[in-house]
Amino acid sequence: MRTVVVSSKFQVVIPKEVRENIGLEAGTKLEVMTYGNRIELVPIYSLKKLKGMFKGLNTDIQREEDRI
Repeated sequence: MRTVVVSSKFQVVIPKEVRENIGLEAGTKLEVMTYGNRIELVPIYSLKKLKGMFKGLNTDIQREEDRI
């Protein structure tokens, strides 16, 4: 488990390993969400950066005969 310390200014440093694993860069905006006593930081990417993210995704959908 990776741990961080909250500074007196309520700041934390995201460990290098975590930053590299998700490709986090300086200046990236993060959405802060809470679930009970848990905090989640979710990167907010521009649509331009997300373009092509799902390339090669299988879009075939199996439908029942009455749903076609």
